Amino acid sequence: MISQASDVPSYIAEVPAERRRAIEQLRRLCRTVLKGYKEGMDYGMPCYKRDEVVEVAFASQKQYIALYILKQDVVDEFRGTLTAASIGKSCIRFKKPESIDFGVVRRLLSRTVQSPAAPCA
Repeated sequence: MISQASDVPSYIAEVPAERRRAIEQLRRLCRTVLKGYKEGMDYGMPCYKRDEVVEVAFASQKQYIALYILKQDVVDEFRGTLTAASIGKSCIRFKKPESIDFGVVRRLLSRTVQSPAAPCA
């Protein structure tokens, strides 16, 4: 389900109560670590852009919380440390909010910042 929220606080207000704390923590980490990125809503979820290109996003999906790191090399680098998650090319899915290792998420975000910005399309 794609949210129709116009901003991130409105999106978070829609999140089920049992997931809200984890979503708020993801937002805090993104706002702290992703210096120089612009927060906004794209694709119905909170996104963080650098040079107008979405590099990070998160969403509360029906069955899990998803963290999107749109630099596959960064996801691959951390694949072995995300044992409590199901991982695709750029989507990290956490079935239970309490299984999110926010220390690893912080390192993932820091590594994203360190990697070169994608060229604008």
